Amino acid sequence: MVRIPIRRTNPSFADLPLPSYATEGAAGMDVCAAVEEPVELPPGGIVVIPTALAMALPPGYECQVRSRSGLAAQYGVFALNAPGTIDSDYRGEIRIILANFGKESFWIRRGDRIAQLVVTRYERVSWELVLELPPTERGDGGFGSTGIEGVRPGPR
Repeated sequence: MVRIPIRRTNPSFADLPLPSYATEGAAGMDVCAAVEEPVELPPGGIVVIPTALAMALPPGYECQVRSRSGLAAQYGVFALNAPGTIDSDYRGEIRIILANFGKESFWIRRGDRIAQLVVTRYERVSWELVLELPPTERGDGGFGSTGIEGVRPGPR
């Protein structure tokens, strides 16, 4: 288990829980909104919600910000730019960009679980410029090149 230093950026939100896993098998930790008053997110709107938290990720790690499936499915509210990346050298407050693709306003209240954080390792790379790439069976086929059969149920 990796231990990551985290600090509160605003002591008036000390009552809010730190990001936490909702279940034993969860990959993402729920993170809460640190707002004094409810914030309206109108249909088609975008807001940036503070968490009153900052962290110090070790080198070689990132923290991904992802949507919560319940907010997306029930209200059409998504973490925009998801997965967003918090880099290991960032020390500022974690803020969540939310967008409303639903048909009604969505209200964000103090302590609402608004996104998930997933901490993961990554590899740094260096590019090797070549004239040709090694061949594969797929080649340069993309955007539907493998077909759709077996993907969707129902009549054809």
